[in-house]
Amino acid sequence: MILHIATFRFKDEVTEADIAAVTEALMRMAGGIPEIRSYAAGPNLHLRPAGADFGVAAILDDAAGLDAYLDHPSHKAVYDEFLGWMIAERSAAQLPIAEGSFA
Repeated sequence: MILHIATFRFKDEVTEADIAAVTEALMRMAGGIPEIRSYAAGPNLHLRPAGADFGVAAILDDAAGLDAYLDHPSHKAVYDEFLGWMIAERSAAQLPIAEGSFA
């Protein structure tokens, strides 16, 4: 299984309303992509200093599932409507995980 993590730092003009809208759009998107086993997206709680503004974590079965998620038309639509203009910096990583590691 694969854990895909993406973090974003947003441009200064991004508002709380924009963040709420992209969070809702991402969660709705995830529900429509069957390759996603588990999904979380939202603003950073900033419990520690520094860090990104927003994060996404998706658990998928394999590289084919990751490709299906990232290349899905719904993912592209969320990027086109929201993330494309919001992102100042992006970082991503894919980690191998054992089945049952996350719910």
